[in-house]
Amino acid sequence: MDKSKRPFLKSKRSFRRRLPPIQSGDRIDYRNMSLISRFISEQGKILSRRVNRLTLKQQRLITIAIKQARILSLLPFLNNEKQFEKSELTVRTTGLRTRMK
Repeated sequence: MDKSKRPFLKSKRSFRRRLPPIQSGDRIDYRNMSLISRFISEQGKILSRRVNRLTLKQQRLITIAIKQARILSLLPFLNNEKQFEKSELTVRTTGLRTRMK
């Protein structure tokens, strides 16, 4: 049977189901920094629910915990390391161009 004749048949690949990122025993709290830090990007942004593979309720609780930790200065609002490196590397030159004749 050609591939063109069976358009609606699924392939029989097996896939491994990923484990949920938050276990049943984990408590979502602003003090649980090891848990919270897994859901923040390198720039300090909260990762989306699709990337985190969380349920809607878990994502809301994580977001609230991250915001509380930021307010209590347990977490920075921004990770300024990359911005500092960029500003250090860029050097502005002010000068007039001369024409070569």
